[in-house]
Amino acid sequence: MDFFKKLFGSKHAEPAAAPAPVEPPMSPTEAANQAAREAGCARLDRHWQSVGEVEQEVLGYMISPSLMGGPHWPSTRQAYRVVHRACGIVLATDGMSDPFDDVDGGGNGFELELFIESPDFSEPLRGARGDVSPFMRTWAFDVLRTVAATVADAGGIGPQLERYGVLSLELPGVSQSPCMGEEIPAHFISADDAVGVLVGGPAPDFATRLDDMPLSPVALVPVVLLTAAELDYVRSGGGQARMDLVQRLQEAGHGHVSRLKRESVV
Repeated sequence: MDFFKKLFGSKHAEPAAAPAPVEPPMSPTEAANQAAREAGCARLDRHWQSVGEVEQEVLGYMISPSLMGGPHWPSTRQAYRVVHRACGIVLATDGMSDPFDDVDGGGNGFELELFIESPDFSEPLRGARGDVSPFMRTWAFDVLRTVAATVADAGGIGPQLERYGVLSLELPGVSQSPCMGEEIPAHFISADDAVGVLVGGPAPDFATRLDDMPLSPVALVPVVLLTAAELDYVRSGGGQARMDLVQRLQEAGHGHVSRLKRESVV
């Protein structure tokens, strides 16, 4: 019987599998950008490994927000890294320094990545390793994501940082954000339902400039949560108040770390 099956074929033969779709070949620009993107990711990974214990998985989206009307990063890749340190956790953007899609001879995107560091995460998040998805439901991720969207909508903030050193932003509508509204203490929220952040200072205890990225230097830019009183201080005092806050935060021992339980330094 086996002989006849081999000779004439089985009546119940499996149908032939459909051919796998063939990806179109990359253009020279796409291939060069992909190589630079991979080299940049590897360099960032080495840097964050020197800062703390880096989660292998990144926080990301099934569909890029830029394809759904959201902010446009240099490429469609919009991700976030999680780095565990001895006294806190760093969340950092991963993709703002990617080469621009379809741009030949450009630099490393916005030439920056943003990060926020805090010890104030729930105990399971501080101790757990492997599953990073819960971090997307934290106040720190919400703050970082919102600042990243603002930076992306502005097309980057490199020139402003170079000119002013430290910037400030207001994030309105805190009560409409489940994570920020429920987790950030009241004395950080202004009377008009906003929280403020410093962008670019105080400087952390690790290097924040990567000169050996594949296309151009990249800055790692801290995002630091302000109390409502500190936000009012910046609103009335502008650039001088920002620099004064940087010094006061350093002198108080807080530095770049966003602590939800601290008091105002003004």
